[in-house]
Amino acid sequence: QVQLVESGGGLVQAGGSLKLSCAASGIFSIDVMAWYRQAPGKQRELVAAVASAVITNYADSVKGRFTISRDNAKNTVYLQMNNLRPEDTAVYYCNVVTSRRDYWGQGTQVTVSS
Repeated sequence: QVQLVESGGGLVQAGGSLKLSCAASGIFSIDVMAWYRQAPGKQRELVAAVASAVITNYADSVKGRFTISRDNAKNTVYLQMNNLRPEDTAVYYCNVVTSRRDYWGQGTQVTVSS
C-alpha cells in the first residue's frame, strides 16, 4: 500500500522556521522527491526538488532560505524552511517521482503571520 505521510506544518511568525517531513512507504525506485505549494487562488508551484543527495533545485523565491534533503534509507524527504515570510503561506505537498508515475501527499498547511 502506497502512503505519503507529511508532517511539520503549522503557524509561525515571520522570520521563524519550520521543518516539513514526508515519509514514503510502498514506493520503490524513487527518482525525485520534491515539495510543491499552493496558495489560495494561485497555481501549484515547485518549491524544491532533490534527485540525489547532491542534485537539488529551488524556486528563486526560496533560495537561501529553504533547504531540501532526503534520507534514502527511510524514503523520507525534508524541507527546512528558515526566515519564513507571509508570502510563504500555502498548503505544501510532497511529490515522489518514479519511472512509472508520481505520487502526491495530502498536503500540510503552513501559515506565516506578519
